[in-house]
Amino acid sequence: MPEGMRDKRRELHYELTERIIRGFYDVLRELGPGLPEVVYQRAMPIALADLGLSCAVEVPYHVTFRGHVVGSYRADLVVEGRVIVETKSILQIKLTHEEQILNYMRIAAIPVGLILNFGPRPTVQRYALPTK
Repeated sequence: MPEGMRDKRRELHYELTERIIRGFYDVLRELGPGLPEVVYQRAMPIALADLGLSCAVEVPYHVTFRGHVVGSYRADLVVEGRVIVETKSILQIKLTHEEQILNYMRIAAIPVGLILNFGPRPTVQRYALPTK
């Protein structure tokens, strides 16, 4: 492998994220881009189940400080308990969306996340927390 290039297959949960991305493209092909976000949030679990993947929907996570709940988050999907997936239907993913998923990943202690944007210019962005 040329120097400076990384082998994506070594990325944490690579095979799983590839299957999730396949589900994204299945939904996109059948529904098209630009519908309301909730439509894709409801379609993705169906597509993922057809690919043999289990996912939890609207998963709550609590932020605690010294034993007290001080905030909460709700992840769109958690696939196989190993990848947080946020669905969007927007023009472009912004820094606030990236910060959102990174916070979800950190609070949930799930090191891999995907933002699936079903907007007019569909995109997928993968995130991984640094390993300790």
